[in-house]
Amino acid sequence: MQAFDVVLLQSDSRVAQCLVSALSPAVASVREVHSLKELRNSIAKHRAGIAILDMETAPLSEVQTLAHEFPGASIVCTHRCADEEMWTAGLNAGAADVCPSWDTRAIVHAALTSKPSRCAAAA
Repeated sequence: MQAFDVVLLQSDSRVAQCLVSALSPAVASVREVHSLKELRNSIAKHRAGIAILDMETAPLSEVQTLAHEFPGASIVCTHRCADEEMWTAGLNAGAADVCPSWDTRAIVHAALTSKPSRCAAAA
């Protein structure tokens, strides 16, 4: 199994730290970023296969743009109030999954079972 780089953008630093700890043993690296610009730059620079994005930091249109710009990367979205409508909208925007931000196990599972390409490339 090939290990992928993960880029993580979360508004809650406690959630981010839990995800870094949970993902680190299973992936090549986890890079925590603090803005959409950093997320985009880090995906491109490190050819990250997985991006975990807090939907409170980015509108759905940004998820759609990221999915278009980085078709090789799997995007897992999180939100503290995830519901079925939001899940559907996230999937329609290009996310591999949408998970409640408090459910670390579900986020890690979604990230590790998504199917990124060998490497992500900027369009």
